[in-house]
Amino acid sequence: MQSQAILTAAQMREAEQAVIAAGVPEYALMERAGAAAAEIIWRAGGKRDLLVLCGPGNNGGDGFVVARLLRARGVPVRVAALSESRTDSSLKARAAWGGPVEALADTAPATQIVDALFGTGLTRGLDAELATRLCWLTERASFSYAVDLPSGVQTDSGELLSDVPLSGVCIALGAFKPAHMLQPAAGCWQRLVCADIGIDMSGAKMHRLPVPQLYPPGPFAHKYSRGLVAVVGGEMAGAGLLASQAAARAGAGMVRHIARVAVHGGLGAIVTQNGDSAADVAGSLNDPRIRAVLVGPGLGREGDAPDRLKAALSAGHPLVLDADALVLLADEGLGAIPPGSILTPHEGEFVRFFGDLPGSKIDRALEAAKQSQAVLIYKGSDSVIAAPDGRAILSSANSPWLSTAGTGDVLAGLVAARLAVTGDGFQAACEALWLHGEAARRAGAAFIADDLLAELPAAIASRL
Repeated sequence: MQSQAILTAAQMREAEQAVIAAGVPEYALMERAGAAAAEIIWRAGGKRDLLVLCGPGNNGGDGFVVARLLRARGVPVRVAALSESRTDSSLKARAAWGGPVEALADTAPATQIVDALFGTGLTRGLDAELATRLCWLTERASFSYAVDLPSGVQTDSGELLSDVPLSGVCIALGAFKPAHMLQPAAGCWQRLVCADIGIDMSGAKMHRLPVPQLYPPGPFAHKYSRGLVAVVGGEMAGAGLLASQAAARAGAGMVRHIARVAVHGGLGAIVTQNGDSAADVAGSLNDPRIRAVLVGPGLGREGDAPDRLKAALSAGHPLVLDADALVLLADEGLGAIPPGSILTPHEGEFVRFFGDLPGSKIDRALEAAKQSQAVLIYKGSDSVIAAPDGRAILSSANSPWLSTAGTGDVLAGLVAARLAVTGDGFQAACEALWLHGEAARRAGAAFIADDLLAELPAAIASRL
């Protein structure tokens, strides 16, 4: 799997300093950043009139470089500054621009606008007058660009520190930042691109969700060699069946739905086994050929649900714990989770299990993974996959139509199937989350969870 690195504000500063220490002057790095951003703007907007808004720091310096380079290409460019430049490199960039600099408070709108006021590292919001002015100018432009991050966004958490207008394109410089993936910041642009400026990111432990490389079964494969998945059902048979169907379509060679109640119709290739009691569950799971056990979808929280969960926990197979399983385990504590499990909590389940952990969604996910010694898929419109060893994968811009009943059951089934196929919890989580999102993309609008199942074969085929 190839992926794109994500750096926090501090990590980005360290990466830039490493480039400078290797002999590249800071201003030369600014020229690289400005040139990369200018190329993207040129391709999108051509010679349409352009207004560049520059702040006092290095983000503003990037803006002056953009203005100078696009002026050289024949673009009618105006520059408006918030104040005088305050860093050595931004002063050089402003001097190299050499043209008029308008006061931001008085500048007129343009067909294109570039927000180069504040980028990475912002710790407080814009004052109300400036935020209002930025929104007003952006709304009146046909093409809008944010250099690195829109002004008003907190880099590491994705928090909006003040009002932030919707930009057409956000140009990440050097590497993606957490805010490029996390909500609500990730909803502040229509298109996100990353401009290469020669930063070494080989040591990054945080990446954007990669597009996976999947493989077809080999010539001697059979249903058990491809991976046997067991899904422990409970009082809501439909949820367990939906998860089972997803697992069957995501590469598992065989799926057993251990159901407490009879399931009529919709079984397809799913094998239903008797699970009337916790003892029946334990007996069904006493099979060394099982590669993954999913428990949670449709399990319920009353009656014998805790005993059914304990039977799954004690079976000794790799586990995917979802939904009701997480709710029940919250009362048992972290010690009840077998190390190496995969947990798939949404926000409410996460807080119930791990409490109100501090920091960004990434910080919370990583701490929870460390505490539980499990791989986490911290679900949402900005899902985070975290591993106990500190690796993290971020996924943004998930389809809003996924906010419907049953889509979490589908995801859980995908995770179980990919775990059975790969044997690697972190890889399984990444592949499952990508397939889930791709199936949603292919399903379009107003789909229901069942519609995702029909899109899975094409989603998998696209990555073979």
